Amino acid sequence: MEKVIEMKGITKIFPGVIANEKVDFDLLKGEIHVLLGENGAGKTTLMNVLYGLYQQEEGSLFVNGKEEKIGSPARAIELGIGMIHQHFMLVDIFTVTENIILGNEPLKGGTVDMEQARKEVKALADRYGFQIHPDDLIKDITVGQQQKVEILKALYRNTDILILDEPTAVLTPQEIDELEIILRNLTKEGKSVILITHKLKEIMRMSDRVTILRRGKVVGQVATGETDISELAELMVGRKVKLFVDKEPHEPGEAMLCVKGLNYKDERGVLKVKNLSFTARRGEILGIAGVDGNGQAELVDLLTGLLKPASGSILLEGEEVAGKSCAKIIEEGISSIPEDRHKRGLVLDFPLYENAILGQHRRKQFSRGISLNYPFIKEYTRGLIRDFDIRTPSDSVPARSLSGGNQQKLVAAREISKDPKVLIAAQPTRGLDVGAIEYIHKRIIAERDKDKAVLLVSLELDEVMALSDRIAVIYDGEIQTILNAEEANEHKLGILMAGGTLQEERKAEVLKQEAKELRNQMAQEEASLTAPSTPRPQPQMKEDHPHGK
Repeated sequence: MEKVIEMKGITKIFPGVIANEKVDFDLLKGEIHVLLGENGAGKTTLMNVLYGLYQQEEGSLFVNGKEEKIGSPARAIELGIGMIHQHFMLVDIFTVTENIILGNEPLKGGTVDMEQARKEVKALADRYGFQIHPDDLIKDITVGQQQKVEILKALYRNTDILILDEPTAVLTPQEIDELEIILRNLTKEGKSVILITHKLKEIMRMSDRVTILRRGKVVGQVATGETDISELAELMVGRKVKLFVDKEPHEPGEAMLCVKGLNYKDERGVLKVKNLSFTARRGEILGIAGVDGNGQAELVDLLTGLLKPASGSILLEGEEVAGKSCAKIIEEGISSIPEDRHKRGLVLDFPLYENAILGQHRRKQFSRGISLNYPFIKEYTRGLIRDFDIRTPSDSVPARSLSGGNQQKLVAAREISKDPKVLIAAQPTRGLDVGAIEYIHKRIIAERDKDKAVLLVSLELDEVMALSDRIAVIYDGEIQTILNAEEANEHKLGILMAGGTLQEERKAEVLKQEAKELRNQMAQEEASLTAPSTPRPQPQMKEDHPHGK
């Protein structure tokens, strides 16, 4: 098959780190090729070289068989290469149309022809079956729809090669199914797709080939149909990995965190959290499952003191903490792995050793009167780096120099190591590879087994179902229902997360079973009609006796 991209011997070096070392990679026309690897393995760096954000120190790039020097994203776009980043590059207050045409506006008489732009965007959305209105504001549409806007933005620029960095990180199971259909439709049109992802189940569903990077080098390339999840995990991490959560039953104790009738209005007066109540008990993991944007972020901010509730109560071991300062809440024993590591988890220009003690720098072991005990802080940080396998040249580099996954590991290490009474883990494994996920999951379960209360807020349904003892489903700022983990499955949670009820879920299950039985019946009838007919036995004629009349 025709190679639309070929990267030969690509080497990219940052101060103190070889991000890519003599990497070979190719992409065939009409295929979905996954780039797989641990955090810090160099996947996004390699794609940033292809997209022109970085320039390689060594190696060559070929696009459609011709060697190219891609000095900027503008040049990449000219060559038909588009990239959708992990954090979407959209303007919240602009419409869908304005975002899609930005930088490539159709003009009429020296001004932007918005009518023509709307028509083009509508035609493009209809062509690919995207249910998106051209005049909707980005801030008013779902995360899944925002991703579709990013894809349309690339297609509007006549992209033939599409790079998606962690495309399913914030999607529901139904949206992931939709994305798979979208990508397959694109490849049918002859477009080619590169996916950067850690999600092994999705790799097996969506891809044609997989290239595995480890510590900046290619360690393998396999056809998806000739491999399995276990082999991919071992190639990525370099050892056997447990792909299931090994969790022993644990008897929960008394209530540790009680939330009663919590309400919160945003700056526009919109009620984002509505009469929300739940209890997290000592020695249990309570999972919060929901589609992104249904009040989870506001709930975490209320629990950690970043927001003040309009009404309601938050009790920690019977003591009211609602409305207290963040510092006071940390002091009283609530620790939080924040959803957004950049905004809430790290000071990106601070060294790792200072980031490692954020929120606990007043503790005696870290301070000497009015100054910090830096020798002890650095020793403590090196312990976290070792225990959580944070890939870094030293404890003194700024946090922004780490890969996204290693930044996440640093935040998780800091919060878990505070020894809290209640651990709030919001998207604790976002952007992590399978080996790091395995370790973080073990640590979260270990906190539960030490009789801590754990509140797990995650968009990953597999993670919620695997770790939780009970699961609370949130929709439109309200808790829909709370299930024991053994009652939950992906289908049931999916319906509840979309605002359905258990009655609707049971009705859907009945209809699903009836449809299955009908399909089986039709298949049997079809088989009987197409089966070769058996010839009828012919009546046997008696022979005349040779000697008698």
